[in-house]
This record gives sequence, structure tokens and C-alpha cells, in this order.
Amino acid sequence: MIQYLTNRSKIPTMHPQLTPLSGSSMSDEKSNLPGRPRQFEDKEIIDAAVAVFSTNGYAGTSAQNLCDSTGLGRGSLYNAFGSKQALYEQALLRSHEQTMAAQLSILQQSGLFKDRLRSLLLWGIAEDLSQSEQHEAMVLFSALEMGDKDQAVSSLNQEYRQRLENSLLAVFVEGQVNGEFSRKASALEMARGFLAGYYGLRVLNKNISDKSFLEDVVNGLLANL
Repeated sequence: MIQYLTNRSKIPTMHPQLTPLSGSSMSDEKSNLPGRPRQFEDKEIIDAAVAVFSTNGYAGTSAQNLCDSTGLGRGSLYNAFGSKQALYEQALLRSHEQTMAAQLSILQQSGLFKDRLRSLLLWGIAEDLSQSEQHEAMVLFSALEMGDKDQAVSSLNQEYRQRLENSLLAVFVEGQVNGEFSRKASALEMARGFLAGYYGLRVLNKNISDKSFLEDVVNGLLANL
């Protein structure tokens, strides 16, 4: 199981293929922040990196963007994370951690299973339409931008998707047992079909701001369960 690292001293040495943060000398510190690099908390820095990556993507984010967002010099970022790639992976893990917790809390609440699924879909709409929700944006952006181009990122996204699929599967298994859901397809098929619709909705959310349109999509996804 991949663990989120909260202690900078525990971050493992990155493999030699990772590319250092680009730009001028990594050892240069910002002159207006004396002593700051030794005192920061990882979560604070990683959340700042999430804000940049969720807006610009991996390719569109420069070392200077990260320095400006985190308030750290290049040398400090390099010493803490080893590379832009490594910082991106930590930011993605952080986003996975935050968004998975929110989704699981919805799926594990009491009440009808279909109501839980509806709540999850409506939550996705609300999060995606909120310009301030950066963790959600990074999770989606990562899958769309990186896909299977990067093995490490692909593995992280695969683990995230599998965990969400397993949670949905549990919902459909229980829903079929108590008669709330039909048995016209297996619980696994229904979970995967719903997951595909959920991800499709999340992509639509980034391109369509008409809430009534998106709510119609939600009703359509739930209609045949």
C-alpha cells in the first residue's frame, strides 16, 4: 500500500531517472525568505503544489511556478522532494487521500444505496463546479494529461481507481442482496458501469456549467439501476 509521506526526513531517495526541477541553479534560495526552507511542513508545501499542478498540469508547471506557490527556493524544493516528478507524485497522493476520504464517507453513510450513489454524483458536480476545489481537479487532470504515459503516475491512479471500484462493488453487492438493485447484471458489472458514468460526468463537469443539464445526467445514470 502506498503511504502518504508526512515527514520530510522519511522521503526515500528517488530513482536516478527522475528529472530535477528545471530552471536556474537549484541551490539558489529566495533572498526574502531567510531560514524558511528548514521550517516548512510537507502538507503545507504539497497543498501549494497541488494548486499549481491542478491549474497548469504537469507539463505546464515550471520550477518557478512551484517556487512562487510554495514560497521556497529551488534548492529547498530539490532537497525535500528530489525532483518535479517526485513532488508531482506526492501532490497526487495528497489529492487521492483527500478525495477518497470524501467519497468513502458518502458511500458508507446510512440510507438507501441509490441515495448514496446520487449523493456521490451530486457531490462530484458541486466539487467540479467549485473553482476552489484543487484536489479534485488534480485527480482528474492527472488521469487526462498523464494517462499511461508515466508508469509511476499510472500506478497511483490505478490504485485510486481500484479502491473506489471496490467501494462501489460493496454498495452494489449489498443493494442486490436486499433487493434494491436488479440482478440483470453482476454487481461487478454494475459497479464498473457506474464508475464509467461517474468519471464521464466528472469530465462533463469541466466543460459544462449548466447544473440542470448535469443533474439530468445524474438521473439518467440512476434510472436503470
